[in-house]
Amino acid sequence: MSDKPYEKKRRADDRRKTKEGVVFGRNAVRELIVSGRAIDRILIRSGAYEGSLGEIVQKAKERGIIVSEVPTAKLDLICGGGNHQGVCAFCAQKEYSTLDDVFALASERGEAPFIVICDGIEDPHNLGAIIRSCECAGVHGVVIPSRRSCALTPVVSKTSAGALEHMHIVKVTNLADCVEKLKDRGVWIYACEVGGEDYYKVDFSGAAAIILGSEGEGVSRLLLERSDFRVSIPMWGKVNSLNVSAAAAIVVTHAAIGRHTR
Repeated sequence: MSDKPYEKKRRADDRRKTKEGVVFGRNAVRELIVSGRAIDRILIRSGAYEGSLGEIVQKAKERGIIVSEVPTAKLDLICGGGNHQGVCAFCAQKEYSTLDDVFALASERGEAPFIVICDGIEDPHNLGAIIRSCECAGVHGVVIPSRRSCALTPVVSKTSAGALEHMHIVKVTNLADCVEKLKDRGVWIYACEVGGEDYYKVDFSGAAAIILGSEGEGVSRLLLERSDFRVSIPMWGKVNSLNVSAAAAIVVTHAAIGRHTR
């Protein structure tokens, strides 16, 4: 029996998956949803809710997956000209964790929870570098929002230099609610923002969560209001701020030193 039909099917399946972690085509996306694999978001052609696309949207919503409408031209670009049939999905590079997973890891290590919250970090290189710094500093988990944030793309994975595989990443729909849940569990919240106390004067020992703001807007007002402390990195040059991943490396490493030497 010839294996050509099998080879033909395999090649067709390969064409529905790009190197960027994008799966496209109605059957491929539907099966991806059913598989239970972590999906960051699904894009569908604007106004296309008919037939199997409507079923895909319904199944995605049942799993809490973000579905966004985009022009056909954008789908064509993302899928490299492949036959996307009006839909594509972005696969996460690893399964997401829960806050319980983070607290369990801290307990397993005999340490107070040490968490970093990324408030709208949209650049994958920055997110990857932050995850790398967090892993080196012994952070138990990194929290990201489902919207206004970079997803766990291959670029994030590569920039993290392998750290992504060793870090709990928690994806939440509402960062403000997440902060309140952490506070209810005895975690102190530290927002990295201008106008705060110099970071090297701050005691981060105990259960701590450090909030890092977006590249352009910093920590959101809602999270600042819910924070217990505001910490800053003093500047002596003409530029008034550091890249967020550089700032993360400084503050998180300082916090880790204090936590392990006190």
